[in-house]
Amino acid sequence: MKVHEYQARALLAEAGIPVPASRVIDAPEQAAKAFRQLGAETAVVKAQVHAGGRGKAGYVKLVASANEAKQHATRMFAQPMVSAQTGPAGVKVRKILMAAAVDIAKEYYLGVVVDRARRTPVIMASSQGGVEIEEVAARNPGAIKKAWFHPHLGLQPFQARALAAAIGLYRLQAKTTADIMLKLARLFIEKDCSLAEINPLVQTPTGEILAIDAKMNFDDNALFRQADIAELFDESEENPAELRAKEHNLSYIALDGNIGCLVNGAGLAMSTMDIIKLHGGEPANFLDVGGSVTCEGAVEAFKIILADAKVKAVLVNIFGGIARCDVIADALLRAAQEVGFTVPVVVRLEGTRVDVARQLLKEANIPQLQPATDLTDAARQVCAAV
Repeated sequence: MKVHEYQARALLAEAGIPVPASRVIDAPEQAAKAFRQLGAETAVVKAQVHAGGRGKAGYVKLVASANEAKQHATRMFAQPMVSAQTGPAGVKVRKILMAAAVDIAKEYYLGVVVDRARRTPVIMASSQGGVEIEEVAARNPGAIKKAWFHPHLGLQPFQARALAAAIGLYRLQAKTTADIMLKLARLFIEKDCSLAEINPLVQTPTGEILAIDAKMNFDDNALFRQADIAELFDESEENPAELRAKEHNLSYIALDGNIGCLVNGAGLAMSTMDIIKLHGGEPANFLDVGGSVTCEGAVEAFKIILADAKVKAVLVNIFGGIARCDVIADALLRAAQEVGFTVPVVVRLEGTRVDVARQLLKEANIPQLQPATDLTDAARQVCAAV
């Protein structure tokens, strides 16, 4: 689960990490008042969306007056933000963060993630802040310093001090930054984060250390014990189809292709998308209905797939173990009645009660349903259909 920058900054502040003063607005007429409340000569107007590239898109602006703040806020609220991460349609801006501007002498990077290879959290620090950490890793991997720590014992003070020194900080600034590292690592563990990032962490000309931008993601599987974090979820930033799927316990992720996929099992779903690509097609989604799918759940899955205007054909790939093939066949027939198939639906079924399922589909005699002998045959058929 993602949260907005203003929410992440609030969590940093609660953890005792120094963050500049800010205000959040949800209408352009609030901008001038918010600027004056900050009491700063200059402020930064930042669109709050779950997408990167805000600065390059013109949705992070430095302003020097209340009138200028209102002008930029009016534009941001009125026009969707389009960046490399949003696609051509862009995303609507519903909230804007206005923060006191900070004089910057030096920018640093701090981030905590889980190192899956070592199965433990790792904190990363770099003296090259203000840019994407992936760019730093590609251009100068030696500039990223790391410290791994035990999830129960936490980051140790000696590790934080060593990391601060490794990125060129000394004396008071090193002590302050080490303290920020300890608090960020503790926040990461206590709030079940999958990512906790400060970029940039800045040093001002007077030597003050401040976190002026933050990004946090949280483990969905841990939200049951993080009620305060769950309340930060912003449905307006999510794909409606993905939210609808979540309500029915379906794993659905929208993609950019035109071949809908309905599969049981995450590994089989990945293989299905791979073989579609191998035969020249493009998947429109990842959709795992799970091993214990019900007829109602499968029907809902079809409705979600067919609601996507980009979908020109559907590949159903079911390997029946716990899930029975005849349940999927029944769902296909119900979906045909309730939704109607306006695109070809290629069906590959194997496993439990597959003979019953194939007979059901044969007797239904629905023109759009195309049976496949195996997965390769299914991929060829569905790619040919589009």
